[in-house]
Amino acid sequence: MFTFLLVVQAIIGAILVTVILMQRSEGGGLGMGGSPSGFMSARGAADFLTRSTTILATLFVGLSIVMAVIASVKHAPSTIDTSLSKTQTPAAANGAPPMAGQDPLAGAAQSVGNSAAPAATGNQTVPLAN
Repeated sequence: MFTFLLVVQAIIGAILVTVILMQRSEGGGLGMGGSPSGFMSARGAADFLTRSTTILATLFVGLSIVMAVIASVKHAPSTIDTSLSKTQTPAAANGAPPMAGQDPLAGAAQSVGNSAAPAATGNQTVPLAN
């Protein structure tokens, strides 16, 4: 169903672009000559193109909203996938909050009392300023 609506959306979009490009910027429509009263006169073509642009734009926006609702309902995850989560430190695995001064993303590399100094594990990188 979603694929069908997506194809219809693409067709409506292509027709909408074509109809818009056929219009003159002054609102003269196709710019064709002809009798002043008639369907394909300059005024009649402008009215037809204006109406068709309005109808196609309304269909395009309405179909976009319907497809967004279908996509959100149909593809909503029922559970959170934790298979890609990073490994946690032993303290974080037990549910304990990180201690003050400890970077929760650095794991056990930083010590609590020495957060401004390089890590004592042999990593001689320059620490970030707080």
